[in-house]
Amino acid sequence: MRLPRLPLVLSALFLVGSPLLRADDTQEFLDPKNWEGNMDIWKIEKDSITGETKKDPGFNTFLCSKEKYKDFELTFKVKLTDGIGNSGVQFRSEVTDAKKFVVKGLQADIGKGYWGSLYGEGVGGMVMASDPKVIDKVVKEKEVNDYQIIAKGSKVTIKINGEAMVDGDYPKLPGKKDAKDFAADGIIAFQAHAGYPKMKVEFMEVKFTKLK
Repeated sequence: MRLPRLPLVLSALFLVGSPLLRADDTQEFLDPKNWEGNMDIWKIEKDSITGETKKDPGFNTFLCSKEKYKDFELTFKVKLTDGIGNSGVQFRSEVTDAKKFVVKGLQADIGKGYWGSLYGEGVGGMVMASDPKVIDKVVKEKEVNDYQIIAKGSKVTIKINGEAMVDGDYPKLPGKKDAKDFAADGIIAFQAHAGYPKMKVEFMEVKFTKLK
């Protein structure tokens, strides 16, 4: 028996209310016009971002979004070539040096011994560290890893290859009264770390969704 179709209004309401359907802001997020940085290092192609240094820049430098973001979900696949180097994704951050593209704020870390940790770049250091045993178990240092960041209020969840590395409300940092003292929003930025003769990091199949 063929069932009658739902009225258009009811169908629309069902689709809007469905938890399975979420907005996708990836195209707007990855628009090259939304980004600034040292473009000798960074390249944006479709749904991928690549950072490659041919010599030590002497300071941590970033590809920075021009738009600020609050609550969001960001997923991607990431690879550090030969496992060399260190990178990360800043969020709720700000540019402190517009010529060198240096930033400060919260960072989802990518690098040996730090994968999946929540770090305070320029604002006090480590916020919540990943368990070294979990890093050893989950991370494929020279291969591609699935990475997910969900930031909602003061709660941050960072997953690598489906395993939660950090999941909770971030605590206060030195000089901060409580977590509410962190910026409620800020730029998102991808890191090329100093201290390596050369390094290459690839962020692939990037997907971004605003949650608020």
